[in-house]
Amino acid sequence: MAIHYVCRHCRTFLGSINRSNITEAQLGLHSLTPAERRDIIAYDSEGEITVKVTCDYCKQALENNPELSLLASPLQ
Repeated sequence: MAIHYVCRHCRTFLGSINRSNITEAQLGLHSLTPAERRDIIAYDSEGEITVKVTCDYCKQALENNPELSLLASPLQ
């Protein structure tokens, strides 16, 4: 099972974890609400997981320009 991290805003690939014995608790995903899980985590048919996070570039851009958060795809 691989866990892939991508930026939710610019869709930049940020990295992967390729361990079969890693748990959601170790990744900190266990504390998400069901709504957050649906928004942040995607599972594919091969058992791989994609986690949508915010990269440093987009985080800085959103902090400097908060009005961008009102757009559906602000940083693409």
